Amino acid sequence: MSTAEGRAAAPRMHRRPRVAVWREQHTWCLRAGLRALAARPFGTALTVLVLGFALALPLSFYLLLANVQRLGGALSQSQSISVFLKSNADARVADALAAQLRSRVEVAEVTVESPAQGLSELGAVQGFGDALHALPDNPLPFVLLVQPKNGLARAQIDALVADLRTLPQIDLVQDNGAWRVRLDALIALGARITLLLAALLAIAALGVVGNTVRLDIRARADEIAVQRLVGASAAFVRRPYLYEGACYGLLAGLVAVALLLALEAGVAAPTRALAASYSGRIVFGGLSAAVLTLVPLAAALLGWMGAFLASTRYLLRSSFV
Repeated sequence: MSTAEGRAAAPRMHRRPRVAVWREQHTWCLRAGLRALAARPFGTALTVLVLGFALALPLSFYLLLANVQRLGGALSQSQSISVFLKSNADARVADALAAQLRSRVEVAEVTVESPAQGLSELGAVQGFGDALHALPDNPLPFVLLVQPKNGLARAQIDALVADLRTLPQIDLVQDNGAWRVRLDALIALGARITLLLAALLAIAALGVVGNTVRLDIRARADEIAVQRLVGASAAFVRRPYLYEGACYGLLAGLVAVALLLALEAGVAAPTRALAASYSGRIVFGGLSAAVLTLVPLAAALLGWMGAFLASTRYLLRSSFV
């Protein structure tokens, strides 16, 4: 190889891979963003706490709604239609009517409760025992507990109740399903409010991070001007502030998760007591690990977006882009 060919090959031999350059630039920008956070620890802590509480609020509402929905689902599984027979109906009439109702396709189960059983259950309620013993005879009628099949639409249950009220042996039909309709409506309303609240607080988080980054950019305006004079691109100038905003969001997301876990731990004991009062039919739970992992990542994305908007606006107004 000639001397000229060796000189031409030398730059190619010492040329660094683009991946290494990209990694080095991003590492420098990440360190610059972390140094900016560490330079004002008190202000950084206040900003992270404000963002963390703002993110924890919609998460708490979401946790409450999820458990209320789980509670309503568990209670609806044991829901039945109470059918009170006329006072002159005896056990034979009650059994015949129960067999007739069991043959209906929309009925899953029918339980016959005798007057003696009803009186015993009523006597177990505190304050009723002495009054019931004073009665000369049992005034309670036979009661049929009709359990509709799972998955029936509300209109089908209403039609079943209407049919039961037309039977001659029946005195009163008590449908306890109306509360479930109201509960579903309240849960749907709460879910909509939670989404709107989350959207508003996300916009507020964007504003908080954007304003914090904007103040940092203004304080380092001279440094940015020198970077541009030596040939730094707008993307390179913007990158440390993007990492700074992402770190704000990530730390705030971790604070929100910690607050949510503390809230779950604080209500664990009364929650277990409530579940035990329903013989374990109700199971309360917290947010899944996937959701808890997603929260800091989503918060970091929000912080990145806020920093991007603030830095881009500054660079445009400064004629750097």
